[in-house]
Amino acid sequence: MANLDLPPRLSRLVFHGPLSEDRAARLVERLARAAPATVLDIGCGWGELLLRVLEAVPAATGTGVDLNAADLARGRERALARGLAERVEFAEESATGTTRGPADLVLCNGSGQALSDAEPPDHIPSTLRELRRLVAPGGRVLFGEGFWQRPPAPAELAAMWPGASPDDHPDLAGLVDAAVAAGFRPEWIETASEDEWETFESGYQADLEEWLATHPGHPRAAGVRDRLDAHRASWLRGYRGVLGLAYLTLVPVGEPAAPPE
Repeated sequence: MANLDLPPRLSRLVFHGPLSEDRAARLVERLARAAPATVLDIGCGWGELLLRVLEAVPAATGTGVDLNAADLARGRERALARGLAERVEFAEESATGTTRGPADLVLCNGSGQALSDAEPPDHIPSTLRELRRLVAPGGRVLFGEGFWQRPPAPAELAAMWPGASPDDHPDLAGLVDAAVAAGFRPEWIETASEDEWETFESGYQADLEEWLATHPGHPRAAGVRDRLDAHRASWLRGYRGVLGLAYLTLVPVGEPAAPPE
């Protein structure tokens, strides 16, 4: 990609999701209070939140699991630069059925699909059962998951991702109910703000938008333009103000259920 003079990937984003610096600091402070010895990040990307937890808990070690080699390399570079390379592993592997747990703290932010191949609406209960399996007794789970802020209109669904359905997400109450049914108590419930969403969506496209403005004749410009325009339309005409993201801090109740025979 560098040979084609394309910009770096997602360089404007600190986190791969609608998460502000202020919220991240509060999350890390809350999660660090439990003094986790082990941290597992599912679908970690470049693992920025994982690294911040390790900075806040100097005795902790962490593992990030993802399939994107470029993001994992970025995470390793950041860990090395911050003196954390000996305390964290970035593993390029599937999280489905992972044996990496149990961990004292499990992070799963916008990546529940890495734990379950169930179709909506069964994907959230399935993901939560896996998170319950992966967290150690007395530990914590930070679960970042989508929910409908209001029922999407037909025109909004048509503008979203291919095959978007009202069953793709529950409302916020339904999401929390699913966590309770899976064997958790919700220590903290919070949701991404409009400003966090706008910062994320703009940052997600900014590198390529700037490049496209100065390289309109590039051989790959048409493809990049189509992709950018489609994503922007999906956001502005589809899920903006409709799709929310909840950050649930969950505490497991008692011992995890035995796996099915």
